Amino acid sequence: MKKLMLTALAVVSFTFANAQDGTSGSEGFTKGDVFISGSFGFNTSSTGDNKTNSFEISPRAGYFVSENFAIGGRVGYQSISQENNVGDFDTNIFSIGGLGRYYFTPANKFSIFGELGLDYFSINTDNGTLDTTTDGFGVGVIPGVSYFLSSNFALEATWGLLSYSTSNPEQGESTDNFVIGLNLDDINLGLVYKF
Repeated sequence: MKKLMLTALAVVSFTFANAQDGTSGSEGFTKGDVFISGSFGFNTSSTGDNKTNSFEISPRAGYFVSENFAIGGRVGYQSISQENNVGDFDTNIFSIGGLGRYYFTPANKFSIFGELGLDYFSINTDNGTLDTTTDGFGVGVIPGVSYFLSSNFALEATWGLLSYSTSNPEQGESTDNFVIGLNLDDINLGLVYKF
């Protein structure tokens, strides 16, 4: 279902983009451009007495310091609430980080880019009797594409992931994760606004 919706969104977006006259001529990025984007999500599910609700928001911004290279920052917040037969669990995740992107053809309507990101995160979990905090950091590389629908709006897609993260709970030992993900379930679509 997710793949079907992503495909339908891509077809509609590209159809809209091709219907434009293309007369503005200012699609693409140049040195000094600023862009904003981000993600937002809400999910709820229930099976019998088990219920899960989650909310996520993650805005980001970038600035082109040269023709091909942009730097920026992002913040994120995610809240997960679970109710089941064992008890209620609330998890809050806060993250802040920096990013660098290299665009191969930034002045064109269509460009491929690579993003390197570094993030700090803090996870707080509360089950009613125990409140724990876990801090950590992560670094990741993500490939993506950008396609301008107009002079200010671009459709962006990222897929796959090469990342390393480590987390340190208040009590217990640290956890290290190394991930290589290249399947189609890792596709993320977004909308970018250029100033």
